[in-house]
Amino acid sequence: MQLRYNYRLYPTPGQRMALARAFGCARVVFNDGLAARQDARQAGLPYLSDRELSARLTAAKATPERAWLGEVSAVVLQQALADLNAAYRTFFASRTGQRKGPKVGPPRFRSRKDTRQAIRFTANARFKILDNGRLRLPKIGDLPVRWSRPLPSQPSSVTVIRDSAGRYFASFVVQADPGTVPEAEPVIGIDLGLTHFAVLSDGRKITSPRFLRRAEKRLRRAQQSLSRKQQGSRNRDKARVTVARAHARVADARRDFHHKLSTAIIRDNQAVYVEDLAVAGLARTRLAKSVHDAGWSAFVAMLEYKARLYGRQFRRIGRFEPTSQVCSACGVRDGPKPLHVREWTCGACGVTHDRDVNAAKNIAALGRREALTARGGQVRPAATLAPAGETGSLRGAA
Repeated sequence: MQLRYNYRLYPTPGQRMALARAFGCARVVFNDGLAARQDARQAGLPYLSDRELSARLTAAKATPERAWLGEVSAVVLQQALADLNAAYRTFFASRTGQRKGPKVGPPRFRSRKDTRQAIRFTANARFKILDNGRLRLPKIGDLPVRWSRPLPSQPSSVTVIRDSAGRYFASFVVQADPGTVPEAEPVIGIDLGLTHFAVLSDGRKITSPRFLRRAEKRLRRAQQSLSRKQQGSRNRDKARVTVARAHARVADARRDFHHKLSTAIIRDNQAVYVEDLAVAGLARTRLAKSVHDAGWSAFVAMLEYKARLYGRQFRRIGRFEPTSQVCSACGVRDGPKPLHVREWTCGACGVTHDRDVNAAKNIAALGRREALTARGGQVRPAATLAPAGETGSLRGAA
């Protein structure tokens, strides 16, 4: 499977200028292609194909108005067109119903004021990782890289990214072979929440770090300082970067927590089952800030790809399953309960349950049942002789 490995770059001032030039050229090519297709549509002309846009780019580089496009690698410009073509294909697939999920709008023009700028080099660009650890990019130079871990294989492409905090990253696409981790027997169910980020079916509770809530005071001061700066001033640009760096620290800490927890869960369990939460719906409630602070979707996505990478079983349980209403001991459905009820006693068997642990146990049981069904196993109980006193099933009745 293909994975991305991200590393921090530390370009020199001259290399930053070269990167800014490449960002700008890629943006112009993207916008020119988008404008050409929009003009053709308004004029009632056929849709401009990918080949036609590439030919127009080649012709534009020979004109005095666009001669400066030759100052950057041609691969960067072609990849900008490839991004435009991919955006149109996604838009068309969404309109025709071929793409699942929420509807996607048409491509939009890029701006030099966008907080995230990126360019991509494929193998055709002949980028190279030097023996001294630097990354050689055509028409940019040898960029210092902080290698936090080795690459598992030769990268097929590299994307250079400048984020809103002014940091530079190199994102390599590599082909990763399935990893090897020791065989594990446990099956775990995970109930995600806000007070506890995750409650596991074995009774463990992972406290929610609440990174955004803990950084709110510092973010508030930085945002207030930004609001007092004059529009268009250099001081406002500095204050904006301060706010962006504060948010980046929060996002980095949350991502690190997700990676460490998901790796530990995948390493220690052979099968992982988690409830499929409606995060988009919960994000429209009064709990929106806490829901976004938890980052459930990113965490579940990490569990899914790591399970596939290391040969573990992963399954999402339907969000409409009454995991909080069913007794995990006897299977009797006790009915809905308000959120403030954190413990309850089953009226059928008398077992007292922790609400979240009981839900996690039910998620694990549902996951095992669905996995057994997928393998063609017998899920329903075997046929048995009906009790003699049951109505309509008396033995010997005519």
